[in-house]
Amino acid sequence: MADLIAYFSRKHENYVSGTIQNLNVGNTEVAAGIIQRLTGADLFKIEPLQEYSKNYNECIAQAQADQRRDARPELKGYPAETGQYNRIYLGYPNYWSTMPMAVFTFLEHFDFAGKIILPFCTHEGSGLGSSIKDIKRLCPDSIVKKGLEIRGGNVQNSEEEIRDWIWKSQK
Repeated sequence: MADLIAYFSRKHENYVSGTIQNLNVGNTEVAAGIIQRLTGADLFKIEPLQEYSKNYNECIAQAQADQRRDARPELKGYPAETGQYNRIYLGYPNYWSTMPMAVFTFLEHFDFAGKIILPFCTHEGSGLGSSIKDIKRLCPDSIVKKGLEIRGGNVQNSEEEIRDWIWKSQK
């Protein structure tokens, strides 16, 4: 059986370490790349068909509106299938105490019954929020392991922390 890293990440203007910074690669994508290098897992980027604004303030307004209306944004695509995957590393930034709504769309698209889901979240102080509870609600027949919260401003230096989390999750 193979492993899959499915993640949502946003580059452009982001809130990092107390300031708005322009990122060429989103923090969650950096973490997903580290996991891919350490595990050899397949990589899939969750991308909404209608992208959020590059402007940070406009992006947060759009994302909050999606969350308020419990939107399920259409995605650009999906993996052909997930049957061959036993373990799903699921990555996302914390958007108002949970996952971006595009991640909800992704999780509802597949049946993850019996699959192991390993959530990892980038944030700037709010940790995993209620995302674990939301994943368990959306995937009630999957095995949701302990999540990893990574401060976005420190993601470039998180390899050891990610390695420890991967190792502990295999027990």
